[in-house]
Amino acid sequence: MAPLAQYLMADRNAEIALARSAAPKAISDDATVLVLGPHGYITAVKGKNGFVCLVDRGWTAQFDFPEFWNPKLRGPMCLNPQAARSILPISLKRTELALAGRSKEQILQGMKAAVAGKQLPPLEPGAMCYMLSKQGYLNDDVGHWMPHLMFYVPRDADWGADQPGSPVMLNPQFHDGPEPVKVMMVPADKWSDGTPAPAM
Repeated sequence: MAPLAQYLMADRNAEIALARSAAPKAISDDATVLVLGPHGYITAVKGKNGFVCLVDRGWTAQFDFPEFWNPKLRGPMCLNPQAARSILPISLKRTELALAGRSKEQILQGMKAAVAGKQLPPLEPGAMCYMLSKQGYLNDDVGHWMPHLMFYVPRDADWGADQPGSPVMLNPQFHDGPEPVKVMMVPADKWSDGTPAPAM
């Protein structure tokens, strides 16, 4: 892990704006917004529509991700109410372990213990999030990549992801972790501000 300061954003308003850029204004303007502090995420703005926007860091990725500790990663996301209740706790737990100075292997073991001890809520049907920000930075290879929606489904779900001609892609986020979740991604053709996105 790099020094903590590299993962934090000094300008709180900039982090709020980045988090909100994950979804269209009609959603993000009324969403709760979390920002990362030295001890975890805190509520910067209390919303009223049940959505939660935040900027994800690399330690919520798959455990074999080469950039797991890359402090440049910023993944703006806006979770719907179902995902805020059932997926956000996974991110919060991983963040808690990372900021406590745990190694990648210790975070993995901590998540296994949390799942085995039923410390995390079950996945709710319909859980999804928006990732439509132009300003995100998802890794050193692709930068902000492309706008997309993410749908959280049980591990045994099969949407025909990654098949020829399918618009659905499989996100590897939880493939090597204990969380019983699979993530399906569907590309979008516009950024959250309504401007066209480049074709894949």
